[in-house]
Amino acid sequence: MARGWESKSVEDQIAEAEERKRTAIAPKLSTAELAQRERIANLQLAQSRLREQLSRARSEVHKQSLARALADLEAQLNN
Repeated sequence: MARGWESKSVEDQIAEAEERKRTAIAPKLSTAELAQRERIANLQLAQSRLREQLSRARSEVHKQSLARALADLEAQLNN
């Protein structure tokens, strides 16, 4: 049993050391920069969902609606 606890402790120490390295190297982002990155990630996720839905859409009206929404998202991503 003691060995199990010991190996777990070593794993935790290694993980903590790697985390410290990552945070020391990673640039510190402001709240606004983090919010902007999250916004872009959300828009990209929505874009990929719309493209997938567009590829499966059968109704022409639905396709047009999805295409307009996709164009709007792409415009937001380009700004």
